[in-house]
Amino acid sequence: MRFLLAREDTSGEEEDVLWGRCAEVEGLFMDSPPLPREILTLHGCPRESRLVQAVADSDEPVRLLGDGMLSIEPVDPSNDGPAGFWDLEDTAVLAQWPTPGDPGRVDIVVGTGVREDDFWGGERLPSTPRFDLWFPSIQGDSPSGSCRSVDGLFTPRPQRPTPPVRLIGCEPAAPLLSLLCRPLPQKGDPITLWRLDHHGRTMTSCRLDLDIVEARPSVLGGALIDVTLTDPGDDRPTLAARPVWEIWSGGVPTLLNQWAQFDAQGRSEWLDLTRVGPYVPEGLSGGTYHLDGQHVTDRNGLLLALGEALLGPGAHYGRDLDSVSDYLGGGLSVVPPFTLVWHHADIARHALAGHVLHHLGGRSYFEETVNLLREKGVTVVLQ
Repeated sequence: MRFLLAREDTSGEEEDVLWGRCAEVEGLFMDSPPLPREILTLHGCPRESRLVQAVADSDEPVRLLGDGMLSIEPVDPSNDGPAGFWDLEDTAVLAQWPTPGDPGRVDIVVGTGVREDDFWGGERLPSTPRFDLWFPSIQGDSPSGSCRSVDGLFTPRPQRPTPPVRLIGCEPAAPLLSLLCRPLPQKGDPITLWRLDHHGRTMTSCRLDLDIVEARPSVLGGALIDVTLTDPGDDRPTLAARPVWEIWSGGVPTLLNQWAQFDAQGRSEWLDLTRVGPYVPEGLSGGTYHLDGQHVTDRNGLLLALGEALLGPGAHYGRDLDSVSDYLGGGLSVVPPFTLVWHHADIARHALAGHVLHHLGGRSYFEETVNLLREKGVTVVLQ
């Protein structure tokens, strides 16, 4: 059995409840189609914000901001309404002009794909809302800017159906069996699907909605059943995750650079799997480590190579530069002072030259990584 089904205890007071096990999950991997393009107008963005500065500093006719997020939260959260969140996909700036009647602010028109992410406390706006925007291409994990209002956001968006998922060779535990005994189709609550490797170690997980349309004797025979989830939700691993999961299914990788064969998306999936360890004794410092830079051609490759250099194959040393900074500050990791010899450093220097971090003085991702390591007390030797 390669998968466990469990109901998470969101209160944190009890352990997760096992709902069943299954041998395989058919239709799990899915690349979501691009979101329909929409036009939003961000009214009243402060001129001093990183967002406006990044847009104003661009020499290109269209400034690409990439993926981001918009939040609408109450100015006073203690007594004023819920918070709402929207994902913004592949955002591009189409136009900008001074806000009428307010020279200290700018209106920005963007083209983007919009996904309503979540509401906290009900689907209504606060009476005094605050609009904040996050674009990692500008400001990392910090807010990039704000605005006073957004035109085009509150538009009905049809739900797009997702392909079904089939749990193959399922052994239902009591809670799932009880659900299956009711008349189908049956709408259930979300559960967590845990992927195990061949040693029974948890690799990763995703959420599925238990909208069950059919249960029948399994194609694997015996007392097993196959369960079809007609609307499992869109929290699904991408197609790029499948070959990565297959490698990790044999256990934590023991060879360096196994991730190098994958493109940026595959490397991102690999980086996700490294988050469960292995770890080293807390606060290990001193010594010399060697980073193999032959395959550092993107950000994920840099982070994977850094993790392998310091902690070994399959290890994790941060998902971005902010979390790398946290690891350098202590905890279950290698911490300064130590020496890092970066072999073939010019490969990363050239590959990441276009990945400029505007909020950090226009340094490239490579330059900022080296700068961060040295600021934290690491002796970096570029070779």
